[in-house]
Amino acid sequence: MTAEDRIADLEKKLQYLMDRQEIYDCITSTSRGNDRFDKELIVGAYHPDGMHELGENMISGSDYGNHACHAHAAMCEVNLHNVTMHRCDIEGDVAHCESYVLGLFLDNGCETSRLLAGRYIDKLEKRDGKWGIVLRRCTVEVPLAGSAKLPNQSFVPGTRYLKGSRDKSDPSYERPLTCDSGARW
Repeated sequence: MTAEDRIADLEKKLQYLMDRQEIYDCITSTSRGNDRFDKELIVGAYHPDGMHELGENMISGSDYGNHACHAHAAMCEVNLHNVTMHRCDIEGDVAHCESYVLGLFLDNGCETSRLLAGRYIDKLEKRDGKWGIVLRRCTVEVPLAGSAKLPNQSFVPGTRYLKGSRDKSDPSYERPLTCDSGARW
């Protein structure tokens, strides 16, 4: 193998890794956007013609930010979407991905909570150098519901833990990060 061949092989591998990371960042940005009510972050993950399947409903990617923020606000005090296992098959400028997701929801009133375990099944395309979701299909495979009590039988309110916020006042947006901001339970 010549030096040129080795460099070409390394460039191909590097491009694959860069594409894979950009795809993963795109997928996880929708979760962060959902949890922080950051509509721009959600919508920015979709191409303009992208679609999000939710149950039997098809929602355009450009409308999904408003829909998600409204639905989460109506159902719960806090929501956390966790992307876990992620598989990504890339062929040129098209990627097919399967990402396991755990959605945790502290219901209104903070006494009960739910966990929905499922998957994001995504088709992404790279257009003008940017990866974006063209189609997202969501599964729900394990629904759980229960008490929101901590092991000591107290509820989260009153624990004095840092409380996230559903907007850009959340400490995760703070630069530089300090100990001076953020609401507490």
